[in-house]
Amino acid sequence: MADIALKNVCKIYSDNYETVKKINFEIKDKEFCVLVGPSGCGKSTILRMIAGLEEITSGELYIDGKIVNEVPAKNRDIAMVFQNYALYPHMTVYENMAFALKLRKYSKSEIDVRVKEAAEILDISKVLNRKPKELSGGQKQRVALGRTIVRKPKVFLFDEPLSNLDAKLRISMRTEIKKLHEKLQATIIYVTHDQIEAMTMGDKIVVVRNGSIEQISSPMELYNKPVSQFVAGFIGSPSMNFLNVKIIEKNNSLFLKDDTFEVKIPDNFENILEKYVSKNVIFGIRAEDIYDKMFSIATTENVARVNIDLVEHLGSETFLYLILGKQKLIARVEPQNSSKTGQDIDIVFNLQKMQIFDNETGENLLLKK
Repeated sequence: MADIALKNVCKIYSDNYETVKKINFEIKDKEFCVLVGPSGCGKSTILRMIAGLEEITSGELYIDGKIVNEVPAKNRDIAMVFQNYALYPHMTVYENMAFALKLRKYSKSEIDVRVKEAAEILDISKVLNRKPKELSGGQKQRVALGRTIVRKPKVFLFDEPLSNLDAKLRISMRTEIKKLHEKLQATIIYVTHDQIEAMTMGDKIVVVRNGSIEQISSPMELYNKPVSQFVAGFIGSPSMNFLNVKIIEKNNSLFLKDDTFEVKIPDNFENILEKYVSKNVIFGIRAEDIYDKMFSIATTENVARVNIDLVEHLGSETFLYLILGKQKLIARVEPQNSSKTGQDIDIVFNLQKMQIFDNETGENLLLKK
């Protein structure tokens, strides 16, 4: 397999639109790296530059320590799985999987061994004689995967491969792709706009925003220590709650305050936040870190009175959609919670899990050195 490194890589189109802006990151051999971000952020362009399908305007791309900017796509030993499967409709599954090997003049016996081996791995041995029109969406995706596996490339590239599948099949296929990675010990770069796919599949996640890299971390590092409000809002379902507050000082302690509530900042955060006293900031808190006071032991220092706008019972958990003054937030609470729409309740914030963001730049102030 292979290491990949991008150094100051840019992509500028003829209208001077810079879609990728001096990005730098590395992918280690056998690593599963996910590029995630909203539609149009540049992640697929990055993938296509790695594949050799897009020309790099400036910067350097290395594969196994060798610069490959001018190396044609066919010579990079990279295989790509597309969103639309790209199967030949007039060929059988076997022929689709064998096609690239035939072009490379492999012997019939070698082709047969590789195709049947890949079909066994992907559990599609029984459909090798069928045409694509006779296959389900999941089977088509497996054939597309099989076509790349038979080549035994250095790097596998996936460009939103599950976006055409229904929700249940997406869950099944992302599990299969993750198992495939463990079995093949392959270097994989996977592009998606779905943060759940990113969190469940990647060893390393690269969050892309407006052509730039916002953060590179492990899934749990991204979730627990987002460097910006953008990352905090993009990673996690439901999205992190954001409340506009002011940091104030009272009785030698710091508080987060707005027109309707006031909560004490934990002592271990005071040294970091004391320089922001009297400034407006963004208070970030995840849904699972907000509790119904009826089910929690808490002091009065981190409690707020809210009105329930909506209750969603999902079986294993319940979501409370809350109104706090002029602001809205979501709490993930115990499934047995009996709160009703329109009811006023007290909620408790787990402030050890809070994030504080700069009101203008979106920077996470708790991570600032």
